Amino acid sequence: MSRKIKNLTAALAALTATVFLAACSPESKAADTKDPKDTASSAAGKAGETPSKPLSFPAADLTWKELPDSGGVKYANVKGDLAGRGPYEAFVKFPAGKDNPMHHHSQNLPTVVLKGTFYAEIDGKRTRYPAGSYYKLPAGKPHLSGCEKGEECLLFQYQSDNFDLVPTDAKK
Repeated sequence: MSRKIKNLTAALAALTATVFLAACSPESKAADTKDPKDTASSAAGKAGETPSKPLSFPAADLTWKELPDSGGVKYANVKGDLAGRGPYEAFVKFPAGKDNPMHHHSQNLPTVVLKGTFYAEIDGKRTRYPAGSYYKLPAGKPHLSGCEKGEECLLFQYQSDNFDLVPTDAKK
């Protein structure tokens, strides 16, 4: 099996495990008792709700938006809104060679790398995350991050509250 297929298989396995764990959560069990008249389209846009029908987002159906003042970073929401308030799940595209300035996030940021090689530099140590990788940046931890040159990065990220990128003084 080629390396790319192995990497893609690992990424899909991590994503499947995340979706499975979310489906088995107590919140999901409570949602199973909702009115069967609920539709996937009405539930898909409401954060925190589990639709009574499968939630499906084929790649061709994703709606991409550019994150303001991000230098070309785009996102496609699957649940909630990455740029809004509350919980979200979203695909994120970084242009090849895009570097973020020193920053931190107010909460942990779990990420699955689906394409390209993403990196995070924490306490002066740079770690590369090629396709098929998973990482969780700790809340409040200053770091650099970005997509290495050569190929755009496609990520899947989710948080229990809204996304934030808080600039941090590089001297800290």
